[in-house]
Amino acid sequence: MVTNRIIASWDKAIVSLSDCEELHSTMSPFNQTTDNHQNFILTGIPGMPEKDFWMALPLCLLYSTTFLGNVIILVVIKVDRSLHEPMYYFLAMLAATDLSLSLSSMPTMTSVHWFNWRSVTFDACITQMFFIHTFGGVESGVLVAMAFDRFVAIRFPLRYATILTHGIIGKIGATVLLRSVGAVLPVPFLIKRLPFCHSNILSHAYCLHQDAMRLACADTRVNSIYGLLAVIFIIVLDALILLISYFLILQAVLGIASREERLKALNTCFSHVCAVLLFYVPLIGMTLIHRFGKHLSPIVHMLLANVYLLLPPVLNPVVYSVRTKQIRQRIVRVFCGGRIGP
Repeated sequence: MVTNRIIASWDKAIVSLSDCEELHSTMSPFNQTTDNHQNFILTGIPGMPEKDFWMALPLCLLYSTTFLGNVIILVVIKVDRSLHEPMYYFLAMLAATDLSLSLSSMPTMTSVHWFNWRSVTFDACITQMFFIHTFGGVESGVLVAMAFDRFVAIRFPLRYATILTHGIIGKIGATVLLRSVGAVLPVPFLIKRLPFCHSNILSHAYCLHQDAMRLACADTRVNSIYGLLAVIFIIVLDALILLISYFLILQAVLGIASREERLKALNTCFSHVCAVLLFYVPLIGMTLIHRFGKHLSPIVHMLLANVYLLLPPVLNPVVYSVRTKQIRQRIVRVFCGGRIGP
C-alpha cells in the first residue's frame, strides 16, 4: 500500500516536470522565432490591402523608366568615345547605382502590388535589406565624388585630365563601394541575432533595418547605436563634404573674371545639384517624419519612403539627359544612327 502511494507520487512529479519543460519550450523566445518567424509579412498600402493593385501601373511605369533611362545613359557613355571623360565616368557610376538600387527593391514591391504575395523569408529579407542600404550608401558616395569632379574641373581646368586619371577614378569608385559594404555588412548579423516573438508585419513592401529591428522582443540598443553610427559615417559625413565642396566651387567660380565663363561653370553643376536634392530632400523628410510625425497616417510614411527609394533613380537620367548637352546629343546620335551633327 505504501509502495503504491510512493509510485503514484513519483508519477505525478514526473508528469509535472514534463509539463514545466513543455511550457518552457513553448514560451522560449528562440523557439518562437524558429517556429513563427521564418517569414516576414510585407505591407503595401497601410490599412487598404484591397487597393494595392492601384500601385501596379505606376510601379510598372517607374521601374520601366528607371531601367530604360539608366541603361541608355550607360550604353551611350560606353559606345561614344568622346564621353570617355571623368565627368561621364562618374555619371555612369551614378546610373549603375540607381539601377542596382531599383533592382534591390523591385522583387518584393512587384510581388506585393502585382501578385499580392506578401510573405518573404527571413534570409531573403535581410539580403534585400543589405543591398538596399548598401546601394543607398554608394549613391551618397558617388554624389560626393561627382562634387569633387566639378571642383577639379572648375578650379584646375588645365590639369583636370591629369588629376582625374582612369586609375584615380577607379580607386574612388572602389573606395565608395567598399566603404558602403563595410558599413552595412554587420547589419544582417545584428538583425539575425535578435529574437522575434511579437508581430512579424513590416511597414513597407521591402525590408529595412529600422523596420525589422522594431519587431524584435529583445534589447535593440546595439542595433540602434550601430545604425546611428553608420548614418553619421555615410550620410551625415557626405552631406558635410558636399556643403564644403560647393563652398569651394563657389569660391572658384567667383574667381573667374568673365561673367559668361562664370555662368557656364555654374551651369555644369546644375544637374549635380538636382541629383543631390533628389537624394537628400526625401531622405531628410523621411527622417523627420519618422522622428516627429508618429501621429501622421501610415500612408504618409509609406509614400515618403517610396519617394526616397524610387524617385531619384527615375529622375536622375532624365535630369542629366535634358540638362547635359553632350549626353542629349549623343543619345540622339546613337539612336538615330549618327544623322545629326555634334
